[in-house]
Amino acid sequence: MRRVLIADDEESIRHVLTELLEERGYEVRAVTDGEDAMRELFARDYDALVTDVRMPKMNGLDLVRAAQTASPETTIIVMSAYGSHDLAIEAMKAGAYDYLGKPFRPDEVLLVLRKAEERERLRRENLRLRREASRRAPQLLAEGPAMKEVLRVVQKVAPTPTTVLIEGESGTGKELVARALHDLSSRAERPFVAVNCGAIPETLIESELFGHTKGAFTDARTAKRGLFEEADGGTLLLDEVGELPLAVQPALLRVLQQGEVRRVGDSRSARVDVRVLAATNRDLAAQVHAGRFREDLYYRLNVVQVRLPPLRERQEEIPALAERLLARHGERLGMPPRRLSPRALAFLKTYRWPGNVRELENALERALVLSEDEEIGPESLPEALQGQVQPEPLPAQLDPDDLSVKRAQRLLEADLIRRALERTQGNRTKAAELLELSPRALLYKIREYGLE
Repeated sequence: MRRVLIADDEESIRHVLTELLEERGYEVRAVTDGEDAMRELFARDYDALVTDVRMPKMNGLDLVRAAQTASPETTIIVMSAYGSHDLAIEAMKAGAYDYLGKPFRPDEVLLVLRKAEERERLRRENLRLRREASRRAPQLLAEGPAMKEVLRVVQKVAPTPTTVLIEGESGTGKELVARALHDLSSRAERPFVAVNCGAIPETLIESELFGHTKGAFTDARTAKRGLFEEADGGTLLLDEVGELPLAVQPALLRVLQQGEVRRVGDSRSARVDVRVLAATNRDLAAQVHAGRFREDLYYRLNVVQVRLPPLRERQEEIPALAERLLARHGERLGMPPRRLSPRALAFLKTYRWPGNVRELENALERALVLSEDEEIGPESLPEALQGQVQPEPLPAQLDPDDLSVKRAQRLLEADLIRRALERTQGNRTKAAELLELSPRALLYKIREYGLE
């Protein structure tokens, strides 16, 4: 709780409180009445409002009620002189957290604020614990070495405030990595805000990121806070950051370096505490070389780099990933549990997945909807998968009660030889090369297994 608004018509009270709190590291703004206080609450976010109960234009009780609607997360503390305690108690019933009697000692003010901070900390901690308790299995699946390295970096860097650049093709799960970085950090109970920089018109991107004041431009009928302020205390993901216009990049660099935002049309800056993550499917280094992205901003964003491999490079994860996606969409659609047939799974494992995990997810949801059987077959998969080259046959099904390694080895050898011969259209010399056998050894095994 570092940003405090003071509302009191006595100049001496405003002066004393401002000096006291600023010495303790608070960011303080002081106004003379309730109407000015409401304008401030509409213009920017405050952690606490300390207000007198007797003021001109709008008294403290009306201010408490209005502030509850305008800024429900702001903690309100009322001040009351002798003879107005009943009004202060009424203000607390209306939503104020506590009250201070006038005259007050400096330590009383600090104690009330510390109590309010502790209450807010406990509220956030309880929220975080509830979220963790209800959170299902981790969203990041790490079966192969590439994704295990991604997960290792995420777990290492998540607790720090370090800026992270997440690179990868569209559909590889860049936002999942960003959410994991947020959820594994001390900011987990605070906002996670994601913005697609390529989806906002160039004329509006600065206002969206940093906010604007009333009248800053023709359509600015009211003040608006930007996404940096919305993410204050939490995490902001700048998705497709490579699409950010050059004209806006200096302002973003200034926020990253100074921790302050200035709304469009405002002469004052406001401090924000935001952990910035950036994601892109472009080669930002090439963008820098081409003059389309600032070099200083690139290095400021690329403190830690996470590269997500495309799905075609992590095919060993497809079975587990498909199982998870089927379960998730089945639950969402209210459908009974389904599984993929071995043949359908073979189709998934041999497809190139240009749309990566997003395309896989869409394909499985379609299969769930179209299939009427408990086991989903290839016929329920999208045409793009069905039109590819037939996947190679799977090994012969083993008897689950037969634990003989020798018999299993013979079945596997026969299946590999059959697949090599099919792939080489019966050319035994090329098949022997694929199998890493001599032609004589291959001929012997062909006869042994009856594959002539």
